[in-house]
Amino acid sequence: MRLSAKGVTALGRVALLLLAAASLLAEPAASSAQTRTETPSYTRLNTFGFFVSYANDSSHILLGEAANRKLLYLGVSYDRRLILNRTMNWQYEAELMPVALESDPIQIVITNGTLYGMGAPITFTERTGEPSVGPCVATSGTINIPGFESITYAGTCHRRWTIGQAMAPVGLRWNFRPQRRLQPFLDGHGGFMYSTQPIPVTDAGSFNFLFDAGAGLELFRSKTRSVRVEYRYHHISNGNTAPSNPGIDNGLFQVTWAFGH
Repeated sequence: MRLSAKGVTALGRVALLLLAAASLLAEPAASSAQTRTETPSYTRLNTFGFFVSYANDSSHILLGEAANRKLLYLGVSYDRRLILNRTMNWQYEAELMPVALESDPIQIVITNGTLYGMGAPITFTERTGEPSVGPCVATSGTINIPGFESITYAGTCHRRWTIGQAMAPVGLRWNFRPQRRLQPFLDGHGGFMYSTQPIPVTDAGSFNFLFDAGAGLELFRSKTRSVRVEYRYHHISNGNTAPSNPGIDNGLFQVTWAFGH
């Protein structure tokens, strides 16, 4: 079968129309495939943060024995991304706490008495106060001792805040669902704390080790900025480097404002 010149020209025009239609149909599909492939992750290679941590009480959660201790940290953090995939963002994290405040309950006992039998009566007042492992309990009463009269005592509860510094140079963080703005995470840290006087009791020492493990949520406001809210089990103890080592277990709440690139 032979085609005329007009027939060849007509076929060429049809072929061009088919190619144009195919390209128009393929363009949205390619664009869709590219969108699926390049779904962005809310993550940063280097992250810096400012945080505040607070625990209003302590008790025997796992290891610590000292009760009714408060803890406040003001600090900064640094994260470095290690592994990133569709499921998890694994990061190294270090924390520095230039302000580390620990509060111990103290029972102040005031004793008043009068001594007879040695000439003129002698009246005395004695004031004592030391932190104990257990919680403070207000008390009062009378003591009967031969040779003394009207010996009374009254114990009231107060707080002693001790300032120090802390650092957790060893830490890991695992953020899950990195392609979502709201990401759950797990973390853990280890380090040490130095205080200006022994904590949580007088013979426990001023140098303590610390570690924690926690879980929380991180909300990304943009690619570079986010807010973290978390709860941690936090432990402080001196590793038996001092005569007494009751340890402190806190349930610590922390808020971090993070940014980076």
